Formats: sequence, structure tokens, C-alpha cells
Amino acid sequence: MFYKLYPRDQIKSYLLIDIILTVFLCYQVFRSDTALGLWGSLLLLLLFLVSFYIALWRRGGWLLAAVLTGLFAVGVLGVYTGPSTLLFGIIFADLLGRSKSKVHIAIGSGAIALSFLLVFVFRKEPLLETSNAIYLPIMIIQSVYPIVIYIKEKAKSLQGELDEANEQIAKYIQQEERQRIARDLHDTLGQTLMMIKMKSELATKWVDKDAAQAKRELGEILDTTRTALKQVRELVSDMKFISLATELEHAAKLLHTAGISLSIENPEKLPLLSSVEETMLALCVREAMTNIIKHSQAKRCTIRLETKDHAFGIYIADDGVGPAGNSDGNGIPSIMERMKTLGGSFAIAPAPEGGTRVSLNLPLRRHEKEDAS
Repeated sequence: MFYKLYPRDQIKSYLLIDIILTVFLCYQVFRSDTALGLWGSLLLLLLFLVSFYIALWRRGGWLLAAVLTGLFAVGVLGVYTGPSTLLFGIIFADLLGRSKSKVHIAIGSGAIALSFLLVFVFRKEPLLETSNAIYLPIMIIQSVYPIVIYIKEKAKSLQGELDEANEQIAKYIQQEERQRIARDLHDTLGQTLMMIKMKSELATKWVDKDAAQAKRELGEILDTTRTALKQVRELVSDMKFISLATELEHAAKLLHTAGISLSIENPEKLPLLSSVEETMLALCVREAMTNIIKHSQAKRCTIRLETKDHAFGIYIADDGVGPAGNSDGNGIPSIMERMKTLGGSFAIAPAPEGGTRVSLNLPLRRHEKEDAS
């Protein structure tokens, strides 16, 4: 029943403030002995409350009409009870800012300023008089406030649309990834497993007739099995070589687009990494950048690459809101899995100065760089 009186989505932010302001307005009106009388004061308060209720629930022309009517009620009360009553017009200034029409906001802001001027005209009090001078900045604030609220609501709406678009992109990428894996399994691993099956059948036939031939077939099966394992490893590492340097360049462009400045501290020469290791690290960096954009609300980010004590480290820090309490579903499990596959380590923690720190450490081994598939 209560949610029919007051919008559910505004209870947390506005309900207490609206109740306090309404109580103080009623107190100020009823304690003033004016020519309006009791019934006149009640009528104007009722007009104020009805206008407030309509403005809470309606948009478009209804909202503008309710705001103008509410400002009229506040203005008349201000004429009889004193200009301090004009302070309660902030309620309608706030509601006006939720309008989707710039024209309506301009009309309402003008009406706010006009209500101040008319109250002082009818009361025959100079607005710039020393005792009344405080009302000039109050008038300016109330007139500008709807514009501020409009910009804030617009930004919230755009952020919602952006989050929805990111979710759609994530679903599309996930679907594309599933299709790619299915295609690669069919074209590579499926063919290899079929070869193992055929070689096994041949070895079974030769085992009693020609042991040497059967042994050769088993040796080929072993070689083919190694090939299958290599294909599985490539599939896990995304089947495609990704350069760490290229991924860092991509991260800089991505963060720049999101309004986040990126500083990269890069050694003169990167250590020699295998294609799988470099690809896995690049994918971890990509996931970390995605998390920063989606969850951190950061303005600055730094990536430091360092080789120390036979280990290669990537350290990422941002000045955002810090790591979420629940890491499920934000890519952290996939980063942990990739680093575990490489025999490395992963850590995430809040930074003492605020934000998040991510550490990726990979032990260095002597090897030749594999050719990218």
C-alpha cells in the first residue's frame, strides 16, 4: 500500500528529506498568523501536497503542470508567511530535474526565479536588501538545481544503457567463442582422434600377424596422442597467439575510450616467453582491463612489467572503489585458472591508498619460443 504513495526506487534517497521538509513547511505555515486564515492555509498546503504527489509519479506535461502549481502554492505562502517559505521550493526543483524535456526544465527554472521575484514585489521588500540578500544565491541555486539533476539522471541512464550494451557484447562474444571452440574441435582435435581410432584398429589387426608392424602403429599412435595434447593446450590458450605488447596497446586505447588514463612501466626488453605463456598473460591483462572498466569506477590505472629473481611479473593498480566482496562472475576465476595452468601465481587485494592491486607472477624457464599456430 505504501508503495502506491511513494515510488519504491526513491525511498532510500529522498523519502526522509521530503518528510522533514513537508513537516517544517506545515509548522511554519500554522505558526504564522496571516490574512489567509486557517482554511486558506490548509487549502494552499493541500494544493502543495497534491502537486507534490502528481510530480512524484507523472512525467511530461503533467510533471511541469504539477511543478508550476506547487511553486504557485509556495509563492502565495511566501507572500503571507515570509520569504523563508520559498526555501521549500527546492522540492519541486528536484522533481523538475527528472523531466526528460529540456524545454520543460527551462520553463520550470524560470518559474522558480519568477516566484522569488514576485514574492518580494508583493511584500514590497527589496531583494538585495541586507536582510534579504541571502535569498539571491538561494534563488540561483534553486533555478540551476533542475539542470544539475537532469544531467545526473541523464548520466545514470546512459550508464545503464552502456552496461546493457556491455552485457549484450559479452553474450555475443561468449556465443562466438562457443562456436569457435566447436569448429576448432571438429576441424583439429576431432580429426586427430579419428586417426588414433584408425591406428588402434590397425594395431589390433597386426598384433597377431606382424608384431613389428603393430609396434610401428603403436608408435604412431603415441606421436598422434602428443599432437592431440598440443592441440588441447592450444585450444585452452585460445588457439591464437596474442602478443603481450599488442594487448597493452589495445588496453591503452580501451581505457582511453572509457575515460581512464593508463601509465605503462615497461622494461627495455621483455623476457623470452613461449607463445602459450605470452598468450595466457595477454588474456589475463585483457580480463583485468575489462574488470577495471566495468567495476572499478577508476580514473587512473598503471601497469608495471618487471623481471626479478627468475620471475616475470605484471602488476596492475587502479584508483577505483576497490575489489568487490564477491569475485564470482567478474573474470577473476578465469585469470586464476590461466595462471595455475602456467604454474604461476595470481593475487588481488585492495590498495592502501584506495583502489585495487592485481599481481601476475610467472616463473621464467629456458625455452625456445614456439611458432604461433
